[in-house]
Amino acid sequence: MKSCKLSFATIFAVQNNLAELIVNEGIEIDEIKVDELHDALLNSFETPISLLINKRHSFSYTFQAQIKITQLKELKAIAIVIGTNGALMSTQTLMSVNKNVFDDIELFQEREEALTWLGESN
Repeated sequence: MKSCKLSFATIFAVQNNLAELIVNEGIEIDEIKVDELHDALLNSFETPISLLINKRHSFSYTFQAQIKITQLKELKAIAIVIGTNGALMSTQTLMSVNKNVFDDIELFQEREEALTWLGESN
């Protein structure tokens, strides 16, 4: 699987229009990191893009990054794989911040379920 290393994460190409993001442990994602992510997605994937955020590690977002992350118009759907209660709570906050802007986002406990849902939304 092809990958792209960012300053704060790694993006894996699951398909030509499906990216999996694994953020490094302890990172705080800010607007600059969101811009880096958006640039990498646009330069490496066919649009519209589906994104699997694998919360394998603990990380956080600034408020501005929470708003900005779903504002990429080429982004079609986001599936988030969570493994802990802390990840669930932070992800629910992210979803509530963006509920009026981006609604094609779902939470999953298993990666395969998330990939299936993203495949159906393509």
